[in-house]
Amino acid sequence: MGMPLELNTMIVTKGREKRLDENYFSLVKEGYRLYPLEIPLEVKRIIDGDLSGTGIIKKVEWENNQTIIKYQLVALNSTN
Repeated sequence: MGMPLELNTMIVTKGREKRLDENYFSLVKEGYRLYPLEIPLEVKRIIDGDLSGTGIIKKVEWENNQTIIKYQLVALNSTN
């Protein structure tokens, strides 16, 4: 029985993103997910939450029933 593939059109971090470089991050998601590459996507901490910023996914890896994305944060929404 295969795992269904889920198409994601935003990056939802749940606070689990890891900073790789100044504005590059990686994020591990459960299951296999499809993400569009090289186009601006909304970045949110929770799915129904406020917009955190805009990210561009540079790499997607599928392994061990997980999806690892590497993305560049290109715009940050201030919360003040």
